[in-house]
Amino acid sequence: ETIFIASDHAGFDLKKQILNSRKVDLIDLGVDSEDRVDYPDYAKKLVSKINSNENSKGILICGSGIGMSIAANRDKNIRAGLAFEPEIAKLMREHNNANVLILPGRFMKIQDVLKCIENFLTTSFEGGRHQNRINKLG
Repeated sequence: ETIFIASDHAGFDLKKQILNSRKVDLIDLGVDSEDRVDYPDYAKKLVSKINSNENSKGILICGSGIGMSIAANRDKNIRAGLAFEPEIAKLMREHNNANVLILPGRFMKIQDVLKCIENFLTTSFEGGRHQNRINKLG
């Protein structure tokens, strides 16, 4: 399974911490500094990679997580969820079959972030009644 990660300038520091502490191979799509950028550019870059790599997932980080959530969810193949604590990351996989984890770079401690990522990457989709709901998304 391929896991992509990207951030804007506000998520750069957290992304760097994740890359320095993760055991899982993450493919970094940028940014490479805290120079100001536009978050939709990096959301689109990650979404494009997910759309062209079967069974891949993504992690997007911006200051609040809201901008990246809005940008990523514009694509019909993306189910991006904003997690601010580990149980949310678990539920977004179990109930929503989320394929992109959004993190609020300015509002979380690294230990909680790493647990969110672990839950996101190791939790399976339950299907059943949840699949019926996903089908209604279009």
